[in-house]
Amino acid sequence: MKKKVLKGCLGVAGAAVLAIVVYVGYVFATYYRLEDNLEIGVERSGQGAACEVAEIGEHYLVVSANIGFGAYSDDYSFFMDGGEESRARSKEAVVENVSGSVGAAAGQNPDILLLQEVDTDGTRSWHVDEKEVIIRELAKHEMEDVDYTYAQNYDSPYLFYPVLQPHGSNKAGIVTVSVMEMSNGVRRSLPIEGGVMKFLDLDRCYSKQRIKTDNGKELVVYNLHLSAYTSDPSTATNQLLLLFDDMVDEYEKGNYVIGGGDFNKDLLGNSSDYFECGELEDNWAQPIPEELVPGEIQLVAPLDESRPVPSCRNADSPYGEDSFVLTVDGFLASANVEVVEAEVVDTGFKWSDHNPVYMEFILK
Repeated sequence: MKKKVLKGCLGVAGAAVLAIVVYVGYVFATYYRLEDNLEIGVERSGQGAACEVAEIGEHYLVVSANIGFGAYSDDYSFFMDGGEESRARSKEAVVENVSGSVGAAAGQNPDILLLQEVDTDGTRSWHVDEKEVIIRELAKHEMEDVDYTYAQNYDSPYLFYPVLQPHGSNKAGIVTVSVMEMSNGVRRSLPIEGGVMKFLDLDRCYSKQRIKTDNGKELVVYNLHLSAYTSDPSTATNQLLLLFDDMVDEYEKGNYVIGGGDFNKDLLGNSSDYFECGELEDNWAQPIPEELVPGEIQLVAPLDESRPVPSCRNADSPYGEDSFVLTVDGFLASANVEVVEAEVVDTGFKWSDHNPVYMEFILK
């Protein structure tokens, strides 16, 4: 009897080890990174862009919003932040949250809209193509005639964790929308960590779009979502250096440069100086060292000092007065771009763990 029990236990243990080996092999076999300088097509909604070129001296508005793959209502907590949930609660919740986030952003009447964490096919987002939801929502806000691009940020293998409701496999990207005609788009691959850590950081990129101006130059628009879960600080530094070098190169050609998105960095330096919030023992968002930012580029942190509003909440628990909040979403602009103002749109984190941010600017 004891031998039979022992054999049974050994059989179960052997099966478990085999399953782990097979799964690890699957993860390694399916992992891939997209090539650098990958051209992404410009798509058109309705009749296409409402304007052909950007005009020098005109006021423009760019809005950026991380839509949190449609899961983060204000009472949602995420397991990778120390919370409990791993997926959106339903397909209907995904549509509601994406529509709410995009509606709040589009309600600012942007000329350029930068969106991050847009799932096109994900277990966590109930396989909703969120790009389609975005285009439908924009049409409701008189943005039916636009150009837009989609750049895949990552395509993760199936994650069998948490056990009772696995995070699954997820394909996510960034969407750039413009009421002005975009001539082309390019996806640039960002540096990531090697070894086992690459399976946590996955693939990372920024996208780069070109808009003609009426003085023969170009407005070059960058949409970015930088890494959050890194163990090596040099990874974040190398991502920023690549981005800044690219921007300076465009500026030195005489072009105008703006960029925006989710930096996953504390853009205010120390957000706790501005917001009354709880503490976070392991603060994943560090400030950007000032010496990294080249003189030709302005780092623009959205802030109304008389009524400061954070752009992001930590999702270790539902949103409340004690939630850790900070500003990680913001903008970059070249020296030939005048920044008029930049602020955060206060949605109370109703549809995402990020509030939209905007920047008004003029091409000098």
